[in-house]
Amino acid sequence: MIHFFDRCIDGVRAAALASLLSVSLAGSVAAIERLEIELPLLDVNVSLKLKGARTTAELIEANPDLQELDQAGDGSVSRLLAQFLTAPLPERTSSVLEQSVGHPLLEQALLAASELVKVKGLPADTSGRVLSDALQAAYRDGEPNLLGLLRRVPGESLTIDFQALAYYAKRLQANQDDARALVKQGTATAAAPKSLAESWSEGWTRSEIRFAVSHRPEPLDITVLTPQRTSNGKLVVISHGLWDEPSSFEGWGRLLAANGYTVFLPDHPGSDAKQQKQLFDGASAPPSSEELRFRPLDVSALLDGVEAGTLLKGQQIAIDAVAVVGHSWGATTALQLGGLQTTSRKLKTRCQDPRDPDRNLSWVLQCSWLSGADQGSLADPRVRAAIAVSPPMRLLFDESSGPSLQAKVLLVSGTKDWVVPSDPEAVVPLKGGKPLANGHRLVLASGGSHFNLWAPADQKESPILGPMILAWINQQLAVPSPYTFSGGGWGNTTVPLVDVTGQL
Repeated sequence: MIHFFDRCIDGVRAAALASLLSVSLAGSVAAIERLEIELPLLDVNVSLKLKGARTTAELIEANPDLQELDQAGDGSVSRLLAQFLTAPLPERTSSVLEQSVGHPLLEQALLAASELVKVKGLPADTSGRVLSDALQAAYRDGEPNLLGLLRRVPGESLTIDFQALAYYAKRLQANQDDARALVKQGTATAAAPKSLAESWSEGWTRSEIRFAVSHRPEPLDITVLTPQRTSNGKLVVISHGLWDEPSSFEGWGRLLAANGYTVFLPDHPGSDAKQQKQLFDGASAPPSSEELRFRPLDVSALLDGVEAGTLLKGQQIAIDAVAVVGHSWGATTALQLGGLQTTSRKLKTRCQDPRDPDRNLSWVLQCSWLSGADQGSLADPRVRAAIAVSPPMRLLFDESSGPSLQAKVLLVSGTKDWVVPSDPEAVVPLKGGKPLANGHRLVLASGGSHFNLWAPADQKESPILGPMILAWINQQLAVPSPYTFSGGGWGNTTVPLVDVTGQL
């Protein structure tokens, strides 16, 4: 049992901290006196009496069973409890929580955690106000740790049920089964020629510019990659995901620029890596639902700038046929620009059920968009090709709007993506001849995760998806090239890429 605790201790500590946010203050209810840890698979329940215990030693002294375990394990229990309950929380935790109280992103995270941790004696409330107040009190009283926090949260007892973790794991497996079966039945596309895969390492120039836009108070920072050799006169915009940055996808841009494209990689300031740092510093709230509208407006503003001649001066760029590539939230942005319409309908009906069989981590983000979902239909007719890698999309988009897309869409999903799992977020929207399947394609990356398909600027290997992205854009923008999507030869030997559209 001690070994089991050792492997799970960080997860328990994080879960307890997160789930405590779902309790609410109810008059003068006493603070939690008992922590219950249920391990159904091992047929073990651990009960800890918390009242009056400020330190690990006091906690063990108050719990005779723990004393025996600690003696038998030569102090192992003391060390584990110290790590779990009395290790100091990060200094800025209180400020981060205070900034996040009542935010939809936090509310959805706590709704998901509410199945794992239960507080007896209080109704659920996902605002986070109680935890913020209790944590501030713990810091003020010199107990900035989980035990100090528990001692100040109202309620009778807190239970951590690991059976819920087993349910979540089983649901995640189910949310990836269809994709894995499709890959197993399909045939991986032949690998890209070495000359193409390695072309990303040279043949481009890089610059950084700032560009003022009317919808944001601050200018956009843009990484610009231009071809050193002959330009094909086409523009590609690459949109990064939540709390990420352009450099994470610069490998894609370098390969495109080396093959004739001009590439913009904008930094979306309301949801980028700098915003994440501000959040963790306690200086900013999580991204607002307004970012769902601002991100596509960022891209359209860049296209306006090129069209007006204020960007890429002196270059001959055809602005009537542009490609947008995105990862995660950036993929959602690409779908918006490509013409897929957003709706609040599914968000209203499915976001409050933590046991929904299709629920996945991306729903935490999608459900936080509820207030802005009906203002997110921002198609830009100049966008004629879109590539959406790991797109959160199931709840946000109206799939019946598929026929109205002006852009041809390539969806890409990894079979090991636990953040945006393949089945609900990619397979289902195209399965069974649904409107979204009208001429668009789905490629599954066998063994691909949410974090191994991108292409950081400092990466040594050629980008896994680079040749496929190039082939799709070449074909959809009618750029003369031996590399097209239908021609094949854009696969990867490390992460096999399988076009499963014909199997849906």
